[in-house]
Amino acid sequence: MGAGVAKKSGGGGRRGRRRGHSSAMADINITPFVDVMLVLLIIFMVAAPMLTVGVPVKLPETAAASLPTEQEKPLAITIGADGKLFLMNSEAEEASLIPQLQAIAAERSSDKIFLRADGTVPYERVAQVMGALNAAGFRNIGLVTDSNGPLMGAAAGGAAAEPNQ
Repeated sequence: MGAGVAKKSGGGGRRGRRRGHSSAMADINITPFVDVMLVLLIIFMVAAPMLTVGVPVKLPETAAASLPTEQEKPLAITIGADGKLFLMNSEAEEASLIPQLQAIAAERSSDKIFLRADGTVPYERVAQVMGALNAAGFRNIGLVTDSNGPLMGAAAGGAAAEPNQ
C-alpha cells in the first residue's frame, strides 16, 4: 500500500525535519532593535549634559540677550574665583598669556574672544585681563554672563525707573 511514500507532516521523514530546521525567517524581529535604541537614547540623554567642559565659575546675572553663533569655535578666557586665568580649559600663566594669544590670533580669521569671569572677581582684575586681550590683538571682546538676571533700575515692584528728562 504505499511503501515508498514519505509523510509530509513533521515527524517521520528525513525531508520533513530538514525543511523545518533550515527554513529562513521571512520577517524581522524588531523588538531587540527597539530595546537597543531606547538604551542608547537613555545613555546619550544622561551623558550629554556631562559633555559641557569648562572651568566652573559663577557668572554674574544680567538682562542681556544671547549673542548669535559663529562659524569658528569660540575662543574663551576664564577668570576663576581665585583669579587664575584659563585659556579654553587649560590654565594659562600671566607671563605667557599675551604671546600665546598673539599666536592664536594669527591663526584665526575672527578677532572675537569671550571673557568669562566669576562674579566675585574684582573689576580691576577683569579690566587687566581685558587690557591684555586688547594688547594681544583681540578687539572684539564679549563678556559672558547668565541671562536670567535682574534688569538695571528695576524697582521692587518690577517696573523700570523712568530716566530724567
